[in-house]
Amino acid sequence: MRKLSITMILACLCAWTFAQQALFGGQTIESPEIHPDNTVTFRFSAPKAIRVQITGDFLPPQKMKTQFGEMDVPGVTDLTEGKNGVWEYTTPEPLPSELYGYSFIVDGIKTTDPNNVYLSRDVATVTNIFIIGGGQADLYKVNKVEHGTVAKVWYNSPTLGTTRRLTVYTPAGYETSGKRYPVLYLLHGAGGDEEAWATLGRATQILDNLIAQGKAKPMLVVMPNGYTGMEAAPGESEAGMFKPSMGMATSMEGSYESSFPDIVKFIESRYRVVKAKNGRAIAGLSMGGFHSIHISKYYPDMFDYVGLFSAAIMPNKNSKSPVYQNLEQKLKIQFDKKPKLYWIGIGKTDFLYQANKDYRKLLDEKNYKYTYRESDGGHIWKNWRIYLSEFAPLLFK
Repeated sequence: MRKLSITMILACLCAWTFAQQALFGGQTIESPEIHPDNTVTFRFSAPKAIRVQITGDFLPPQKMKTQFGEMDVPGVTDLTEGKNGVWEYTTPEPLPSELYGYSFIVDGIKTTDPNNVYLSRDVATVTNIFIIGGGQADLYKVNKVEHGTVAKVWYNSPTLGTTRRLTVYTPAGYETSGKRYPVLYLLHGAGGDEEAWATLGRATQILDNLIAQGKAKPMLVVMPNGYTGMEAAPGESEAGMFKPSMGMATSMEGSYESSFPDIVKFIESRYRVVKAKNGRAIAGLSMGGFHSIHISKYYPDMFDYVGLFSAAIMPNKNSKSPVYQNLEQKLKIQFDKKPKLYWIGIGKTDFLYQANKDYRKLLDEKNYKYTYRESDGGHIWKNWRIYLSEFAPLLFK
């Protein structure tokens, strides 16, 4: 017994030691430091470094050529070395209210801020985040309001022959109200998954705050995974902890669109929702906007509200899927049924701007009614969060 007791004590001491390392092993530098005037100071300890830089979406963007065309990417600037090898940079001007992301570059190696535990993942890139309040970004904060519930839910897709995961937001009071609620199906972009809108998009905070302010109707928000070859987000399925990429699995060849009724049927069998066209909305960003176009026209009796956020427009010309055939004919059927809202948003410097302009020209030629929102900036989460915060209040009126 004495040996057992000593072993248990040693085990506890070991666990306590590791816990204390986690508790006290971090740096004591404050970074980022948000000043009263909303300028921000970033600090990084690297006594042996030759050059330390910071890249973030609060800096003037740079142009980069990609496989999708020329795109805006976050700018880069240098930090200045100070005492004890602590490098520092302070923004020259106050930052507008927004959620920002940033990373450090130390002698050419990109890294996160060890003094900021708040991180987000976009495809395979992890960045630190911070929020400047006092404006638009107050919608992205957790405020003193009633909160909804977020669940990661597995559903069966008979069309795809597999089980898959999606994220479901239910508004405050759902569990006890006995009411039926409308549903917004909110779709992510290329490289994303069922976690993207809840993390990068701050969708749950936006809905909590809009509903609490009386600006949006209480609604469910369903955030599916748009890659039919994936069961769930990276690290959350049998596929294990693989490295995410933009071309992870099938996404824009018709299988997602044709299988989408499986998601709607699951939600309407599991949750207390309005089972009618006027109680359903669908919206998405980039690839999710592409999916929203084609799902809504392929199933013209399913959604009364459609939102296209920086949407990719036309399908792969090599695709033989019936989902993409006879675009104009399907659009005519859809608009003859008079959807209550067809909403299009795009940034002025978005690489998909011209494609959206051409699509609007087609809608204009056919006299199809839509709402158009043009913003500054490019293909960025800043715009998509704004679009959601403007789109949601227009739903289910």
